[in-house]
Amino acid sequence: MPSEIIKKCAKTLAEKKWNIAFAESATAGRMSAEFSLTEQSGQILRGGLTCYEVFVKEQILHVPHSYIEKFTPESKEVTQKLAEQAAKLFNTKVTVAVTGLTTPGGSETKLKPVGTMFICIITPNHTLEYRQVFEGTPEEIVLQTIDFVADHITRYI
Repeated sequence: MPSEIIKKCAKTLAEKKWNIAFAESATAGRMSAEFSLTEQSGQILRGGLTCYEVFVKEQILHVPHSYIEKFTPESKEVTQKLAEQAAKLFNTKVTVAVTGLTTPGGSETKLKPVGTMFICIITPNHTLEYRQVFEGTPEEIVLQTIDFVADHITRYI
């Protein structure tokens, strides 16, 4: 069941007659799923693409391999490129991209621990970029990320 924050965001999007799409790496489609469970899903949700593996980032969303080598798959720069490419693909008013580390084994360091999430939200008026560190289980990190995104969309549209 979607959180109250997601429900509020979906309602706000519907009231504005705006749609939304997602390019999800670390959240692996969960954000699209949560928005699909709202009453307004048919009005607002255009779709989403799970781009968990580098192959999908490069081959489907055309993120240059040099970006991934230089910045790592879990980075502000790659997340921004994913959002830009998804905005072109889905042609939506709001496009969200998320990368990050919900479990060990990625590009984590002392400065980028597990729980670090990179978010880029593109709207007609803003490009919002965030680096947040959440704590908890992988699922808790994902759900905190989704609520963070929904809250910031609601605030800035």
